[in-house]
Amino acid sequence: MTDVGDTRARYRRILRFAARYLVQTWWFEIALPRLGLVRIAERTRSSRMRRFARKFHVLAVDLGGLMIKVGQFMSSRLDVLPPEITKELEGLQDEVPPVPFARIRAAAAAELGVPLEAAYAWIDEAPVAAASLGQVHRARLAPADAEQTGMSAVVVKVQRPGIQQIVDVDLAALRRVGGWLSRIRLVYTRVNAPALVEEFAATSMEEIDYLHEAENAERFARDFADDDRVAMPEVVWERSTRRLLTLQDVTAIKITDHEALRVAGVEPDAVARRFAAVMFDQLFDHGFFHADPHPGNVFVTLGEGPQEGEGPRWRFTFVDFGMMGEVPSGIRRGLRQLLIAVASRDGRGLVAAIREVGVLLPSADTAELERAMTQLFARFGGMGFAELAQVDPREFRAFAIEFGDVVRSLPFQLPENFLLIVRASSLTSGVCSALNPAFNLWDSVEPYAARLLQDERGNIAQAIGKDVLHAASVAARLPVRLDDLVTRLDDGQVSIDTPRLDRRIARLERLGRRILSAVLFVGLVVAGAVLVPDQAVLGAVLMSASGLPLLHALFAGAGGRSGTP
Repeated sequence: MTDVGDTRARYRRILRFAARYLVQTWWFEIALPRLGLVRIAERTRSSRMRRFARKFHVLAVDLGGLMIKVGQFMSSRLDVLPPEITKELEGLQDEVPPVPFARIRAAAAAELGVPLEAAYAWIDEAPVAAASLGQVHRARLAPADAEQTGMSAVVVKVQRPGIQQIVDVDLAALRRVGGWLSRIRLVYTRVNAPALVEEFAATSMEEIDYLHEAENAERFARDFADDDRVAMPEVVWERSTRRLLTLQDVTAIKITDHEALRVAGVEPDAVARRFAAVMFDQLFDHGFFHADPHPGNVFVTLGEGPQEGEGPRWRFTFVDFGMMGEVPSGIRRGLRQLLIAVASRDGRGLVAAIREVGVLLPSADTAELERAMTQLFARFGGMGFAELAQVDPREFRAFAIEFGDVVRSLPFQLPENFLLIVRASSLTSGVCSALNPAFNLWDSVEPYAARLLQDERGNIAQAIGKDVLHAASVAARLPVRLDDLVTRLDDGQVSIDTPRLDRRIARLERLGRRILSAVLFVGLVVAGAVLVPDQAVLGAVLMSASGLPLLHALFAGAGGRSGTP
């Protein structure tokens, strides 16, 4: 990893790398086509992209810091980057050589304001994990702290010394590169590069603020406080700062450890099904989710006594809350529609849901995307991982190329939160398939989507009910308001005295009542129709009751028409 003091050289190295490949891209993608040599650009494009990705991979591993995060971030930008780049970078791991413990000891003591021996009765010098931003060590709390907190075994997460300076340098370089990209037409017509850099910067700054991570852990705990499927470590606030975090040690069975699960009497397939359900609850119910649920961040913890059915009691224990996603309520409804469309293999409905989420611009022509999604569901919809493994790879490759071309031709850019959703979903799918290669995620999606659909029906019925009550309230108040209007006209400075006005007001009153009766009729019919599949009796009552406002709408005031001038 680059020495912290050599920040200027680090900054220049990042900019030189970016400038070199920007010039290369300009030459092949802009200059050569203008010279009539577009075929050369097209013929070399795939190999150039792969070469760039390999070179960046080497740069990221060498520099560490945020560069590894940049590579991981780029690997998820399927909306703006070609598959040659995303595929090469998807294996970039956040693993670097550990910092010598002497430096960790000094950094931790400086953060806590006391020697490590005063804060912890013991701390393991060998790290449990070492990443580009920090590393984790097991420890035991000092007796006084252990008595106060009711726990002894903890893990201590310490930032790498000088990482804030490295992050600042990396972000400064990235902002400079983002400014360059914002002046290139080929880029700015597809993506807002400076905004993309700021999204990444915000996520990175949150990830190195350990107090923010601690708050995330406690919020996650509140969401699942009444759910015995999920647990998480307690935060030792007295031994936590922005750069050092002390958590309860909850290490248990790694979620994908088949042998340990079976020895404990837990079936891996049951773990896969429950894990998918828990992740769906985070994404679509709570709207606050763990965005990095890889196997190292999720344990299976055994409980006491048997659970319902056969086997021991167990639950999931999540750790590492530095990368969390949040789904605003407005987007969550679109995501629910998205899941329902996926479960029903509805290509057109899926595209409509994507538009509702706000991913596609209103001007996007989605006919080709709808066709591609329909084709995708027709060919691969409902297949489990084991079945997909039997498909000819050439068929996958041909479809991926066609589908990728369609996606990249559309004017859209995925927001950061949506990317975290994609990341969490992808990791969930990977964990489930690792637990059981024959696991079919569709089997988990469909019942969950059915429940969402039932909830949506209830919401629609509730909304219609509110509209019906509002219409009834207006209808009840209308005669009084019309009477007040006539009174104000009679008592005003301008006196209107004509028999036609009274008759016209009477006609207006009758017409208003008939219109409101029609609104009540429609509302009752629709509400009844929505409720019939799930609540047949209530639905039938509402539909029957709709007859009264219908009769009033059709015949009220009919006898008075002959006298109308």
